[in-house]
Amino acid sequence: MTSSLFQTYYRLTKPGIIYGNSLNVAAGYFLAAGILRHFDLKILVGVLLGSALVMASGCVFNNFIDRHIDDKMARTKKRALVTGTVKPAAALSYASALGLLGFGVLTALTNWVTVAVGIVGFVFYVVIYAIGKRKSVYGTLVGSVSGAIPPLAGYTALSGQLDGAAWILFAILVTWQMPHFYAIAIYRLKDYASAGLPVWPVKKGVNSAKGQIIAWTAAFLVVSCALTFFGYTGYIYLAVMLAISSVWLFKALQGFRTPDTDRWARKMFFFSLIVTLVTDVMLAVGALLP
Repeated sequence: MTSSLFQTYYRLTKPGIIYGNSLNVAAGYFLAAGILRHFDLKILVGVLLGSALVMASGCVFNNFIDRHIDDKMARTKKRALVTGTVKPAAALSYASALGLLGFGVLTALTNWVTVAVGIVGFVFYVVIYAIGKRKSVYGTLVGSVSGAIPPLAGYTALSGQLDGAAWILFAILVTWQMPHFYAIAIYRLKDYASAGLPVWPVKKGVNSAKGQIIAWTAAFLVVSCALTFFGYTGYIYLAVMLAISSVWLFKALQGFRTPDTDRWARKMFFFSLIVTLVTDVMLAVGALLP
């Protein structure tokens, strides 16, 4: 019984999101370490632990806020707050405790720039995105701000500043997220429509969303290469990022020729996961390679 309860509360934190974003935190940290030629284990542990707890808090709050929407979507209607397995008051207490602990760790082991960055990401995810995705097709863009915060937190934890590399890093994650989430919105179109969420494919149409995917993938290609153009990473980083983003763009262009849009969108989604993994690895080592 205790194990089952633990698993229920653990799933409320959306561990898949935390794992993926923790890799982004580490990538941001190691980018800063490569540029500065400096490594501090305490700061790395602090930003990873603190960020994970803050993200967990945001995800539990998100579960609470979205419980009525989740009830209308096939993939989310069995979540604990929808079924009543976890009561709303308990979820709020849990989320608050995680958040306080997370920001406490960031305050103690990193710096105030990172704490401020974390607060911005938290507010965007829990408040602004929660409102925006119900009201506008641009809710996904608003959500991309919070999604781009983890690597920024990792970077500033060591560097202590929002310099050019930090803002390029932020832009890389924003431009990656948009095609990633539009692909999801296409193959889960019925879910979003039944929940009344005005995501781009629902309001503007699937073909328009395909155009958005192409535009944002092209933007990712340009932005991801900018770290080299501004002298933060070497040419091996540039070659790898140019190659992987070009393949992604080629796949995006195939969207207008595919006979099976859902299958294409799923492939775009899964390839975006490969892209982010390659990107994280190259960010971590790019400043150290020629």
